[in-house]
Amino acid sequence: MNNGQTHSSQMAIVKWLWHAWRGNRLQAILNAMLGLAAVAVSLAMVWAMQQTIDVATHLRQGSLTAWVGVMGGLILCDFGISISRVWIKNILGVKAQNLMQQQLLDMLMRQQWQGREARHSGDIINRLEQDVRTVVTFLTETLPGTLSVLTMFVGAFGYLFLIDGWLAVVTVGIMPVFILLSRLYINRMRQLTRDVRHSDSRVQGVLTEAVQHLTLIKTMLAAPNISRHLDREQATLRQRVRRRTVFSVLSNLMLNGGFAIGYLVAFCWGAFRLFANTITYGQMTALLQLVYRIQGPARELTRLAPAFVGVFTAAERLMELETIPPEPDAEPQPMTEPCGLRLDDVTYRYPNGRRDIVSHLSFDFRPGTATAVMGETGAGKTTLIRLLLALVHPTSGHVLIYSQNTASSLSENSDYSENSENSDYSENSENSENSENSDYSDYSENSENSENSSPMTAGHRCNICYVPQGNTLFSGTIRDNLLLGNASATDSQLRAALHTACADFVMQLPEGLDTVCAEQGGGLSEGQAQRIAIARALLRPAPIVILDEATSALDPDTERELLDRLLKRDDGTAQGRTVICVTHRPAVLDYCQQTLHIPSA
Repeated sequence: MNNGQTHSSQMAIVKWLWHAWRGNRLQAILNAMLGLAAVAVSLAMVWAMQQTIDVATHLRQGSLTAWVGVMGGLILCDFGISISRVWIKNILGVKAQNLMQQQLLDMLMRQQWQGREARHSGDIINRLEQDVRTVVTFLTETLPGTLSVLTMFVGAFGYLFLIDGWLAVVTVGIMPVFILLSRLYINRMRQLTRDVRHSDSRVQGVLTEAVQHLTLIKTMLAAPNISRHLDREQATLRQRVRRRTVFSVLSNLMLNGGFAIGYLVAFCWGAFRLFANTITYGQMTALLQLVYRIQGPARELTRLAPAFVGVFTAAERLMELETIPPEPDAEPQPMTEPCGLRLDDVTYRYPNGRRDIVSHLSFDFRPGTATAVMGETGAGKTTLIRLLLALVHPTSGHVLIYSQNTASSLSENSDYSENSENSDYSENSENSENSENSDYSDYSENSENSENSSPMTAGHRCNICYVPQGNTLFSGTIRDNLLLGNASATDSQLRAALHTACADFVMQLPEGLDTVCAEQGGGLSEGQAQRIAIARALLRPAPIVILDEATSALDPDTERELLDRLLKRDDGTAQGRTVICVTHRPAVLDYCQQTLHIPSA
């Protein structure tokens, strides 16, 4: 089953893991050193046990107390190594996971917007948590542990060979069989694990959506439907886990059965040699301990198979997050204030779409003006915002950003700016095909040749502050939310932005700016959260403001007061920012110099 996922080659996954390991070298090296120390202590304990028993049975001269002391010291060393391993895992391990999560999240935030919607947020969170943990654990613990496992195997084999060469050869002779079985095991187990991880992501996706839309679920009495949906996904997960478990149990039963038979053979071999007085009691004990220490690494090597399966699957899932390319031209490119945005015969159709969402749209959001963007639901207002924010790019035409100097130098030769007030796209779009003979065409041609006019890119997004529709507050204090707009803003600047957004109520709260909000502004009304979000956007030093139904939760009086503060200076003149209001509210029209009506498709 493909599950819609890509399948990377093993070599590509190994290269990715090698690159990821470079950021976790310290923990890996420390764990490797502790593993080798544990091997040395373990083999020394076998040797000390043999000597202690031989002294106790009077087969060797020496002080029994001294050898018991040596055993006690070695046990303390082993205890100290175990504590050190736990300390490194809990301290450096968490740090390594945090670092990888930060790197992946930073990559996701720098990727192109288009294509991100193909993955469920629950699936992405699942990968950032469980898959990152799997990769980091393998690189910092499992892989360094493999070195100590191999060292233990070689050391125990050499020691056993000194006591009984034939038994050592017989014990190791079964290893090629295990390697062959492990190869077959890995291929099947990798597919089963991929299926389980896919189902696990789907379950987390259902849980994420249920928590996010809890109010809607309760009011629509849809809890039984959600529960049934969750039960279906969980049933699929359980079925796949059961299938993987059955395969794993049967495989381990075969392998462990072989190890048990091998240990029984070694025990009988030693018992007969002890009966024939060809080895001592101490050597018999050491022989069994060494067989166990050879089989132990062999068991660990077979257990590496599922570990490799898990990390290859996790790495492949994390690699899939990297398939969306980063945004080009993402370095901030601030423009000279004030700025305007201009649409030049813009057409946009979503990939695999059947119709143009925006068709031959030309309009000038002039610097320092306020424009109302109106249209029926589905007319393309949301797509227009994405075009203005360079989240998507026109199929044809251009979205240009330009400074006031460009507009002033061209306005003398263009009648477009004079006639743009209350311009109606639905009326003007019919003449777009003859634009080469219009005054606007002259404006467009001259603007494109100006050094202050540039195609809108991700780098120009720093010139725009955007207030999306709905509640967009984060959990934390109101101050934390506001500082997202400007991390260096002072308290006086925060209060000024709140005042402009009609959010002075914040200062009347018991904790003021330090009032704690729950997820999505829990504890505040929709209107209060919306005004705080507007204040947050206004704190950004950006010359262009885009408001997407930003006053939809406000009562008419508060809405007019906010628009009056936002769109006018104290002297009654228009403020210097370019404001674009996507709205259905008629009150907004009274404050705008231009109106863009987008017709239904």
